[in-house]
Amino acid sequence: MTDYHFVSTWRLQAPIERVWEEIFHTERWPSWWKYVHRVDQLDPGDAHGLGKRQHLVFTTRLPYRLGFDIQVRYLQPPTSLEAVATGELDGVGRWTLTPADGGTLVRYDWDVRTTRWWMNLAAPVARPVFTWNHDALMREAAQSLARRLDAELELPSSESPPRRPARAIVWACLLVVLLVLIVVRRRRRG
Repeated sequence: MTDYHFVSTWRLQAPIERVWEEIFHTERWPSWWKYVHRVDQLDPGDAHGLGKRQHLVFTTRLPYRLGFDIQVRYLQPPTSLEAVATGELDGVGRWTLTPADGGTLVRYDWDVRTTRWWMNLAAPVARPVFTWNHDALMREAAQSLARRLDAELELPSSESPPRRPARAIVWACLLVVLLVLIVVRRRRRG
């Protein structure tokens, strides 16, 4: 497995309670976050949502989907939410919301491991591509959430629009083609 640590931050000019409602209600994500293909409820958890389990399927800017389960293991409305992921991604995601300048500062920490064999095999070359893909998905989440809340969005000045890492994409594509050829050849022999 290959480990990744991602941090996404943005500031929305919306009350923390409104931001919390949209982030906490994962089942709403497909209606405003274009990369969330599907959210299926597996277990509603307790009356507050602690223990809630859902299956999420994300599309990406790259030609693949990722499906994984999340289970809420810590909850402190409207400031903190932590969930454990299992499946094609394993790890922990933490949403932290802080009132800031009349709006809300949002931070998402995603400590995750990939479990798909081809992603782990490609990771030494494709890590920059996977990082670019994650950053693009989270940037789109911030923009879509701002639209949903009719709120101004401020991204940190260090966060420029994600640039496609051209060289890494070429190498990753070549590696994927090579892997496909190896798998096809093995199947023909078997």
